[in-house]
Amino acid sequence: MSTTHNRPPAARRREEARAAAARLREEQERAARRARTIAISVLVACLVLFGAVVAVILTSADDDVPTGAPLGEVTAPAGSTEAGAIPVGASGVAGTTEGSDPDAVVVSVYADYLCPFCGLFEETNADALDAMRASGEVVVEYHPVSILDRLSAGSEYSTRAATAAALVADRSPEAFVAFNHAMYAAQPAENSAGLTDAQIADVAAEAGADEAVVAAIADGSYLTGDDSFRPWVAAVTERAGQDLDQLATPAILIDGEQLDPQRYDWRQPGQLEAAIADARD
Repeated sequence: MSTTHNRPPAARRREEARAAAARLREEQERAARRARTIAISVLVACLVLFGAVVAVILTSADDDVPTGAPLGEVTAPAGSTEAGAIPVGASGVAGTTEGSDPDAVVVSVYADYLCPFCGLFEETNADALDAMRASGEVVVEYHPVSILDRLSAGSEYSTRAATAAALVADRSPEAFVAFNHAMYAAQPAENSAGLTDAQIADVAAEAGADEAVVAAIADGSYLTGDDSFRPWVAAVTERAGQDLDQLATPAILIDGEQLDPQRYDWRQPGQLEAAIADARD
């Protein structure tokens, strides 16, 4: 007998959001294949401009981290920390650690929604992190950074995705975790325009976000105005560049100490859990 209807609503929302995101990703891949066919023809005509393009890339290579206002001077999502994190505790609600153990291990995840290795981290470790978080063993702090806009064909996908995540965390905090999972399930390829605002809005809707949040993402208004979290994303990214020895994603910290990939290879199932267990001892 199926147990689907016996699962907690939050778990069902995560599964439904992931399924919808997977369908969206298939559509993106089909579109990308068509775009590659066209791009091959265009590339031949553009080769004469290659030297100039290379020069532009070289001069902008150090501009991955955007310059933003200090975190204390921008509008931040409710419950976010002074270091630019969105904490999630046992309740699964963004901005609160309610229900977590007093000595819960804090796992900080710095990630860019366009980063393929961030997608791999999510695929490998999300379920284990969710389970440990739900049991109260860990608090997960999400740092949505934007360092890969230059690889989104001019669409600023990294910034748009992180800004949408901040909006969901602020106004539909119970949907944030499902939205985060689904955004990686629908992750576009680097050097593509990524998801449109309308498609990000669809992901938010499937994750259970409020209708007003979905509408703001769909019409693009979430990127403008005094209540936009776009400046916060820039500030968080700049702060991450200051706090980390090197801003490369994903960056994983356990109780403030950066995970040593030589000792704990998070790409292997069980390794992140081992690192968390060792931190608890």
